[in-house]
Amino acid sequence: MTLAPETSAPESPAPGATGLKVRLRLTDDWFTACDLGALLPGRGVAALLPDGGQVALFRDRDGGLYAIDNRDPFTGAAVLSRGLTGTHRGRPFVASPLLKQRFDLTTGECLDDEEMRVETYQVQAVRAVRAV
Repeated sequence: MTLAPETSAPESPAPGATGLKVRLRLTDDWFTACDLGALLPGRGVAALLPDGGQVALFRDRDGGLYAIDNRDPFTGAAVLSRGLTGTHRGRPFVASPLLKQRFDLTTGECLDDEEMRVETYQVQAVRAVRAV
C-alpha cells in the first residue's frame, strides 16, 4: 500500500476534535497512523507500521498524544496498547497488561526496571489537506 503525500500543518488537538489525522515521525518521513477520533482519552490503539512493526498510540484527557512501540520488552507480546494509563510523579505511563511494568509515554523508560525501555515516536495531530 502506498500512502499519498499530505500537505498539512500541526495543530494542537482539542478534546473531541474531528477531521484531524495522527501522524508519527519515522526515520525520514511522517506516517499517518489513524484519525484522531479513533483515540479515546485514557485508552490505547495499536497501528501497523510500514515495516510490519506495531505502535501503541495514546491520547490523554488534556489532548496530549503519545506513541510508543507496542511490544512489551519483558514478554515480547504486542500488547502495550491494551495497557492501563496513569501518571506517576507527573509522568504519563502505560502499564503492561501482562506483567504490569509501567512505561513512561514520553521517554519510553520502564519506571520499574531502569534497564528496560520501549521506543518512542514523535507524534502530532494534523489537518490533512488534499493536493489538487
